[in-house]
Amino acid sequence: MFDKILIANRGEIALRVLRACRELGIQTVAVHSTADAEAMHVRLADESVCIGPPPARDSYLNIPAIVSACEITGAEAVHPGYGFLSENARFAEILTEHGLKFIGPSAEHIRIMGDKITAKLTAKALGIPVVPGSDGGVSELGEARRIARDIGYPVIIKATAGGGGRGMKVARNEAELEVAIATAQTEAKAAFGNGDVYLEKYLEKPRHIEIQVLGDGKGNAVHLGERDCSLQRRHQKVWEEALSPALNAEQRDIIGNRVAAAMRELAYEGVGTIEFLYENGEFYFIEMNTRLQVEHPVTEAITGLDLVQEQIRVASGAELPYAQSDITLSGHAIECRINAENPTTFAPSPGRVDGVHFPGGLGTRVDSALYAGYRIPPYYDSLIGKLIVSGKTRTECMMRLKRALGEFVVSGVETTIPLFQQLLAEPDIIDGHYDIHWLEHFLARNA
Repeated sequence: MFDKILIANRGEIALRVLRACRELGIQTVAVHSTADAEAMHVRLADESVCIGPPPARDSYLNIPAIVSACEITGAEAVHPGYGFLSENARFAEILTEHGLKFIGPSAEHIRIMGDKITAKLTAKALGIPVVPGSDGGVSELGEARRIARDIGYPVIIKATAGGGGRGMKVARNEAELEVAIATAQTEAKAAFGNGDVYLEKYLEKPRHIEIQVLGDGKGNAVHLGERDCSLQRRHQKVWEEALSPALNAEQRDIIGNRVAAAMRELAYEGVGTIEFLYENGEFYFIEMNTRLQVEHPVTEAITGLDLVQEQIRVASGAELPYAQSDITLSGHAIECRINAENPTTFAPSPGRVDGVHFPGGLGTRVDSALYAGYRIPPYYDSLIGKLIVSGKTRTECMMRLKRALGEFVVSGVETTIPLFQQLLAEPDIIDGHYDIHWLEHFLARNA
């Protein structure tokens, strides 16, 4: 086991990793920008190192500064959290070159799954169902037209690199295809420095279902059930739950076991998430995230496993101590992402937090680095906390969520708490009848 881990992140996820380390008896090093000097993870870590000014490119994405911080403090391993450098294959390689352990999968696996086309081909070869579409990048309009005719309109054009909804355009007929491809290429080039795009069949009303996996890099891997992340705004997840209201036990076992088998074949190390679109009883692979997910707490709630501690254990060389038959999925859990944003316009709301009160009680968890007097900086993602509730049933969970949201108070800045209170009154949400377009339509109706 490691003696000291550097946490290459900020905010709630840095604090989450710090807590896992502390429970394992591991010392922690926090890194921070000058804007985060008073952040909670900096206050609670055993040591801290300032790695640069506020812009992420000069601090949290500054690889030489992070490596130097490891050398200065004697940290043996780096936990990247999510975002920033968590899926940067070159970062993982550089750490290895300096005798440091990257807590996550191999650089090879990060690179394979980081390119959407390579990931799709790899998934297909591993027996994971994929969305019909091109086998590689598409640059010629004639080729795009042929593929679109073969798979049928509508089609979606996607960037081979990146995510977050950028470089994605839908074409419902041949007349729209040329403009959609050109626009997606331009967006992808601007956002990711790579204008390559590919085509897929566009599913009209799918759900977003993802399978959580855990492997030890030695050929052992298990799945930990699914999460339903269909409530999204601009391709960004807003509400996640486990288990999905749309799946039954048989469907869950089939897709979960197929994914776990693929991860065993790949000899995957650490946690990862295989993301699918699900429609009419069929699963279609869209991507794999080779890192811890924002929504990992709902899986922890239904399995009783600490995913961050599991990451650290396998990174230190331990084998998985359990087989698939040892994994039990129990109850239901829901996570709401609380952002410092206007709940109607979604305009960011940085600034000083005058007061904060987190909800408590049975089955209620808050992952947040907020405190009264903290000043939310304008330089980073607006996520300021995650409210996770769990219960024996989905109905119990929904009632607990309603109660907890009523107790959650953040003053001084705007938050998206009122949005979730609105959602809890909607029959579709209460019944679990929603798809990836539902929230966008709801927001448009209530604008």
